[in-house]
Amino acid sequence: RIQNIGEQGHIALLGHSLGAYISTLDKEKLRKLTTRILSDTTLWLCRIFRYENGCAYFHEEEREGLAKICRLALHSRYEDFVVDGFNVLYNKKPVIYLSAAARPGLGQYLCNQLGLPFPCLCRVPCNTVFGSQHQMDVAFLEKLIKDDLERGKLPLLLVANAGTAAVGHTDKIARLKELCEQYGIWLHVEGVNLATLALGYVSSSVLAATKCDSMTLTPGPWLGLPAVPAVTLYKHDDPALTLVAGLTSNKPADKLRALPLWLSLQYLGLDGIVERIKHACQLSQRLQESLKKVNHIKILVEDELSSPVVVFRFFQELPGSDPVPTAVPVPNSAPSALGRERHSCDALNRWLGEQLKQLVPAGGLTVMDLEVEGVCIRFSPLMTAAVLGTRGEDVDQLVACVQSKLPVLTCTVQLREEFRQEVTGTAGLLYVDDPNWPGIGVVRYEHANDDKSSLKLDPEGEKIHAGLLKKLNELESDLTFKMGPEYKSMKSCIYVGMASDDVDISELVETIAVTAREIEENSRLLENMTEVVRKGIQEAQVQLQKANEERLLEEGVLRQIPVVGSVLNWFSPVQASQKGRTFNLTAGSLESTEHTYVHKAQGAGVTPPQTPSGTRAKQRLPGQKPFKRSLRGSDALSETSSVSHVEDLEKLEHLSGALEPDGLEPARPEPHPGGCPPQEAERTGAFENGAQRPREDRPQVEEPESLR
Repeated sequence: RIQNIGEQGHIALLGHSLGAYISTLDKEKLRKLTTRILSDTTLWLCRIFRYENGCAYFHEEEREGLAKICRLALHSRYEDFVVDGFNVLYNKKPVIYLSAAARPGLGQYLCNQLGLPFPCLCRVPCNTVFGSQHQMDVAFLEKLIKDDLERGKLPLLLVANAGTAAVGHTDKIARLKELCEQYGIWLHVEGVNLATLALGYVSSSVLAATKCDSMTLTPGPWLGLPAVPAVTLYKHDDPALTLVAGLTSNKPADKLRALPLWLSLQYLGLDGIVERIKHACQLSQRLQESLKKVNHIKILVEDELSSPVVVFRFFQELPGSDPVPTAVPVPNSAPSALGRERHSCDALNRWLGEQLKQLVPAGGLTVMDLEVEGVCIRFSPLMTAAVLGTRGEDVDQLVACVQSKLPVLTCTVQLREEFRQEVTGTAGLLYVDDPNWPGIGVVRYEHANDDKSSLKLDPEGEKIHAGLLKKLNELESDLTFKMGPEYKSMKSCIYVGMASDDVDISELVETIAVTAREIEENSRLLENMTEVVRKGIQEAQVQLQKANEERLLEEGVLRQIPVVGSVLNWFSPVQASQKGRTFNLTAGSLESTEHTYVHKAQGAGVTPPQTPSGTRAKQRLPGQKPFKRSLRGSDALSETSSVSHVEDLEKLEHLSGALEPDGLEPARPEPHPGGCPPQEAERTGAFENGAQRPREDRPQVEEPESLR
């Protein structure tokens, strides 16, 4: 599906076709026009992003500019590199310093493009004690530089980040610039935070990037411009070296790369560019302020005032966790428990990120896995807002979706340990520890023929779990159930999904165990019945064959001859009864059919017993779904069901009260004018005596048929 590129996107795309037409001009006119386009675009970019007296190199691949800068640094530091080539590098090996938070694969790309071995790369770790854990450790970098100088190596280039690829943190560029000037190292800066240089207010850490030797900008994503090249701004005085390094070219086609960006800058203007970048920063600030008010959400932000990237994750301390340990933990079990908790939290955050991406597609969220924090969700509007058209309403919708998903996450975390204990204490069930599953847990039913030591495919177990999954889904509960193989195993398991409300775990586990046991027993009964029927058919065939032989012996050989047999049967018919066999499935035995032919009716065999329902029939209130805790006044009851239930109870109480003899006051019959007949008098007196009789001696009044 083509994205909504807008009018400014059409202008950028028009630049490519227009460049093809321009390339057909006269050489002299083409040279003048391309030079003007290149110089104007370079001047505008340097003024917008506060990079004075800089040159620009336009490239399609974002990392290509850094490779050209490394080549320029090699030619600048090694004077005989053009003549001697590798021999110069062999005597004094160059070193390129990269941050541990740099983009993955950047160092390998540079070595492949420059023809350098991988030992020429030096990875600088990030801070571990002071400062951000995503910033380069300056003190450790200085130690690495001194060690390389002592070994006879040449520190060549340092790549700093103004907004790391993961969380958008900025290195201490001012301190790194001082260190590079001290040891003669080329400083290159890249990152998404460089876009804020176009704003009126810029943080000091990002503003220091204007003093670096080179920087790489990506105006395409920032401004929502498709097919626009990236730009590398640099400062160098020797045009011959820049030509050798490939940063400048005399070919008009290379200069025409700037034409789409030249047209786009003309269309947007300075105010349009600043407005788009400012809008993206305001979106990140809006999300950050809203997430601060949400519980169980941790925000990883370096600068709360001007960070254009917001990284957050869900967290919840386990119930009963004490910050001060009361006992010494076991060394072997503590790391595994911490690792299991880390993986479980990562699974929940991965589920939350996927849900938010589906619910708010205009947010441009990204789910990423950090080395220290784990799985987090990143919101970087500078890279996505201009393309997706993200607005403030989308941010509010995103926060609302986060708040709506938090009860599901917290409830699931609270029920996990209870589910594990219930499954562990239930016979026939095995708890499967799968930290990558975001639901309540994973359980497997161990049937009688289950080989616990083997991890191979179990057809019988798979059949039982398939039937169990079907039965659980037919219960129409709020839980979701799935079936899949256990991690690193081929055996099937039942995966219990997220819980959005208080769930009765004991009922859930018992239902799983009893249902699986019923399915196993029914499958065994079917197998036994199949074997019994097969043997019964074989036995019936043998008996019928014997009966035919006996009939031949009784009738004689002459009756089997076609013509003679008909004559004999006409003179002396044979009174032979029809013999057959019926198979009683209940008793598993063969019976004769003589009774059926004599009485002209099939005999009623023994009625098979009803299959017992092993599921505990829990008394549920009207409207209550399965696996819900039955609390008085629970919200699980709907208003209609609650009222109807109360009315039924009132009717029963009223009817039972009407049958109480103490409350009966029978209407006495009026005296007959001519005197009361003796039968009626006796009847009336008996009724009165019965009403005055004590309750313990009173016979029970039978209930009407309607009240039963």
